[in-house]
Amino acid sequence: MTTATALNVDNTVSQWVVELPARSRIFEKYGIDYCCGGKATLRQACARREITPEAVMTELRAAGHESDQRDWSTATLTELADHIESTHHAWLKKELPRVAMLVHRTFTVHGLHYPYLAEVKATYDRFAAEMDAHMFKEERILFPRIRQIDGGQVALEVDQPVAIMEHEHDRAGADLAKLRSLTSDYTAPAEACNTFRAMLDALGEIEADTHIHVHKENNILFPRALAAQGASQ
Repeated sequence: MTTATALNVDNTVSQWVVELPARSRIFEKYGIDYCCGGKATLRQACARREITPEAVMTELRAAGHESDQRDWSTATLTELADHIESTHHAWLKKELPRVAMLVHRTFTVHGLHYPYLAEVKATYDRFAAEMDAHMFKEERILFPRIRQIDGGQVALEVDQPVAIMEHEHDRAGADLAKLRSLTSDYTAPAEACNTFRAMLDALGEIEADTHIHVHKENNILFPRALAAQGASQ
C-alpha cells in the first residue's frame, strides 16, 4: 500500500484523499476537484490552478497531524475562555457549513442506495443548528461573566448558564454518538466516492474536536468558574 511519505506530485489527487480524507480541506482551499477530477495527478491539478505543487504537497503531508498539548488546567479562566473561542469555536464555525455541504451532497447522490444517509443528514443538521446557538450563548452570556469573575469584578451568576451549557453538551454528544452508530464508526462503503469519504472523515473530526472542546469546558473551565464565583461571594 502507498505510504504517506511515498506520495508525491505524480500521484493522483484521488490517492492523496483516499489515504487521508482530511486532505480534502487542502484541495478545497485551492479549488482543486478531488472527486470527479480525482484522476489528475497533483502536478496536473496544480498546473490547472496555476499554483506550486510542492507547496500544496507540504500542506497535504501535514494535514490531520495538529495537536493541542498545553495543560489548560494551569491557564487563567480568561485565557481558557479566549482559547476555546479562538480555537474550537472558530474552527467549528468554519467546519459546520463545510460539512453540511458534504452531507447534503452525499445524501443527494447516494441517498437512494444508502437510506441511512437521510437520518445522518437530519441528525447532523440538528447538531449543527444547536451548536451554532450554543456557541452564541457562550460567547455572549457565559464567557463574559467568567471573564468578569476572573478579573475580580462583580458578575452575574454563572450557575444556571453552566447547567444549560452542560445539558446542551449532553445533547450534542448524543447526536455525535448517533452519527457514529449510523455510519458504522465512520466506515466508508467500498465503492464510496471521495466526497462520501470526506464527509465521514469530517464527521469523525468534528466528534473528536467536540470531545476535547467539551472536556475543556465541563472539566476545567466551568468547575473553576463556579469555584471562583463561590469564593467571591
